[in-house]
Amino acid sequence: MKKKTVSCLLMANERLKALEDTEKEIASVLQCAGNIVLELSKDKPNGSFLDRQLVQFQTSVNRVENELTSQIRYLTQVATGQPHEGSTYSARKDCQMALNRAEYAKVKLGELGRTCEVMLEQQQQQQQQQT
Repeated sequence: MKKKTVSCLLMANERLKALEDTEKEIASVLQCAGNIVLELSKDKPNGSFLDRQLVQFQTSVNRVENELTSQIRYLTQVATGQPHEGSTYSARKDCQMALNRAEYAKVKLGELGRTCEVMLEQQQQQQQQQT
C-alpha cells in the first residue's frame, strides 16, 4: 500500500475511534441526567451527590460539544472540495463533471452528425433533380 493510503486509513480509524468515544460520552451525559432526575425526585435529595453529578454532566457535555464541533469542522473542510489529505471528494467531483461534459459532447456530436446527413441527402436530391 502507498504511504498516503495508509495515512488516510489511520486518520479514518482515529476519527471513528473519536466518534465511538463521543458516543460513550453521550451515554454518560444521559446517565448523569437520569441520576440527577432520580435524586431530585426523592423527598430529601443529597446535595453533594447532585453537585458531583452536575459537574460530571457539564464536563461530559463540554467534551461532546468540542468533539462534535471538531468533527463538523473536518467534514466541512472535506465536503467543500478544499485540498485535504485523505479526501477524494474533489477528485471524484472533477471526474464526474468531466464524464458529464464528455456525454454532453457525444450527444451534441451525434446531433451535428444527423444534421450533416440530412443536409447531404438534401444536396443529393437537389443534384438529382437538376440532372
